[in-house]
Amino acid sequence: MEDQQPGSGDLSDESPEEATPAETSEAPRVPQGKRQRATAAPVEETVPEPDAELEADPEAHPDEPVVLVERRPPGRRAGIVIGIAAALFVAAGGFAGAMAQPYIAERATVHTKLQIARTAADAITTLWTYTPDNMDQLANRSARYLAGDFQAEYRKYIDAIVPTNKQAQVTNSTEVVGAAVESLNGSEATAIVYTNSTSTSPLSKNIPSMKYISYRLTLQRDSGQWLVNGMTSITNLDLTPQI
Repeated sequence: MEDQQPGSGDLSDESPEEATPAETSEAPRVPQGKRQRATAAPVEETVPEPDAELEADPEAHPDEPVVLVERRPPGRRAGIVIGIAAALFVAAGGFAGAMAQPYIAERATVHTKLQIARTAADAITTLWTYTPDNMDQLANRSARYLAGDFQAEYRKYIDAIVPTNKQAQVTNSTEVVGAAVESLNGSEATAIVYTNSTSTSPLSKNIPSMKYISYRLTLQRDSGQWLVNGMTSITNLDLTPQI
């Protein structure tokens, strides 16, 4: 019989020199493909704690593993911090309110004093500014600033000097240069008004007679309006040039 030669692709015959598996101390390795290794690899799982709320990251890539993030409810310390913040807010509001009350009261007082000073200045300007043509209506024009007995006294005084001043063609102009509230007590107040007064007449060749006069006025509030119920002069200086 002819000897049979093995084919070039036949690997079933072993060479006599190779050791058998029984003669080695290490077990033969079994070849594994990539698919088999991926299947055999152990998978780690993230086990959430009981009653913990888990949510997936919405921005994760579809091909990437999903990452689970544990959301924990606010603890006792967070509640304490919130409570302290609320208490501080309430305390700050109370402090601001306490500080605002004196400021509001002071603003109201300043506003009232401005009303009194303006009324006093307007009253003096009206009472002592006239011409020969409008002097007979002076008492009526001044009535809106006056109250009580003082209104009657002023009218009586003007009625007495109207004929003489009209005959002498007297023109009087009063300019207020300053006004201030001296006192304020409820519905009563006093004010000081400083004026420059100029008077002219053809009898004196229209040479101006100049005077610096300051007045103290007492006022009372009636239906929200301040009215003059008294007036006295404090200073009366004649500043007319002597020719």
